[in-house]
Amino acid sequence: MPIHKLREYLDSHGVRYFVVSHSPAYTAQEIAAAAHVPGKELAKTVIVTIAGKMAMVVLPASRQLDFELLRQLTGTRDVQLAGEKEFAGLFPECEIGAMPPFGNLYGMDVYVSEELEDDDEIAFNAGAHTELLRLSYENFKRLVHPKVAKLSLPVK
Repeated sequence: MPIHKLREYLDSHGVRYFVVSHSPAYTAQEIAAAAHVPGKELAKTVIVTIAGKMAMVVLPASRQLDFELLRQLTGTRDVQLAGEKEFAGLFPECEIGAMPPFGNLYGMDVYVSEELEDDDEIAFNAGAHTELLRLSYENFKRLVHPKVAKLSLPVK
């Protein structure tokens, strides 16, 4: 989703947000450093399949997905990391790995790691590896309606 389309969506819902431009960065930790955002406030989007259906898991950059916790939450053993080739076509207007965590716009369930609720704001890739959007976590939650649960572990 190009940043302008995401902006239009946020604008139409009266959401105040900030655009943060940064030098190209690809890993969550590199992005956090380039954009001067604490790793716990930068949300990374992980695409998974749950019983064959694509879904998004949103985690702090400083954490990693615990697949066993997600399996317990969803009640299925069939939870896997999706390959880029599997989901690239779902986000044709986004750079791979820079999808914003608005799965609701793509008909995808969204799961959020509970640690993100500890912060007033959330920052995330907005379709490109050079820009983030920052907005209140409450507005994000209001628009996306994610399932919030314990889903992550510290990055090792």
